[in-house]
Amino acid sequence: MYHNQFPYIRLRRNRKSQFIRDLVEENQINVTDLVYPIFIVDGYEREEPILSLPSHVRVSVDRLLYVAEKCVMLGIRAIAIFPMIETSKDDLLALESNNPEGLVPRAVRALKARFPELGVFTDVALDAYTHDGHDGISNENGEVLNDVTNALLIKQALVHAEAGADFVCPSDMMDGRIGAIRNAFEENDFRDTGILAYSAKYVSNFYGPFREATGAVSNLGKFGKKTYQLNPANSDEAFHEAALDIAEGADIIMVKPGLPYLDVLYRIKTEFKKPTAAYHVSGEYAMLKAAAQNGWVNYDKAILETMLCFKRAGADIIWSYAALEVATLLKQL
Repeated sequence: MYHNQFPYIRLRRNRKSQFIRDLVEENQINVTDLVYPIFIVDGYEREEPILSLPSHVRVSVDRLLYVAEKCVMLGIRAIAIFPMIETSKDDLLALESNNPEGLVPRAVRALKARFPELGVFTDVALDAYTHDGHDGISNENGEVLNDVTNALLIKQALVHAEAGADFVCPSDMMDGRIGAIRNAFEENDFRDTGILAYSAKYVSNFYGPFREATGAVSNLGKFGKKTYQLNPANSDEAFHEAALDIAEGADIIMVKPGLPYLDVLYRIKTEFKKPTAAYHVSGEYAMLKAAAQNGWVNYDKAILETMLCFKRAGADIIWSYAALEVATLLKQL
């Protein structure tokens, strides 16, 4: 196609100065693309460092409001909250997950009272509430029970919706849970509550710091989460998962992790053209931080490049532990 076109076609002409590079830039990062994940704990005036997530702490609800205020001041429009539940509240049936006075509903109500304009996403899964750390209810043989789990996820989602969550985010990868929650919302007058589905959630080694942050136990049995999370070798399967979630009523679909699965993100966004999120997960964030601490990369430049890669691959929304840093850097550009 391009044979014998040189020297008439010289693509470097559009790279020679900043103004033209800006004019022809195909993708841009905006602060409104970002969602900031925050870890919460019970108590008052609590801040607990998370060693594997530099610059991050678990916060009690009163301290959560200070973090939310920083987000608002920087222009971040939404946050996602993840609880660390006291082990005394874990049980075989994850009953604390649907307690209307539990940690997450209380946090949502406090956020909405103080910052009504701030979007709040809540995690719908049982791993924070079960003895074994699985995202669902297990039987005596260690098998995660899909339909039993769905019944509890419905209750959890309704509690979050009642508290005022803008979006509930089923991250459990149980079959049929999006349709079940959407039907429950319709029947209980929560038609305007959104569902962000973790449609392509892979069984990944990049979640380690997150599990420390939530205090998730690791008694997962010999199969771990392989019986319900996606095999990293598969992309067709992720495509089918996204199609099902969309058909069942998901408003936004997500790919998790982010950078190792940009091909999946691109394919899903290109095919479905639905609002699509990418989760820049804890291990991805921690690796950049570790490299920067060793002087191997320029963190500021590397994190902006990372965000741009998500946008180029098709992400409309980026969940990232670097959201506050990215928002600050964008103000400096």
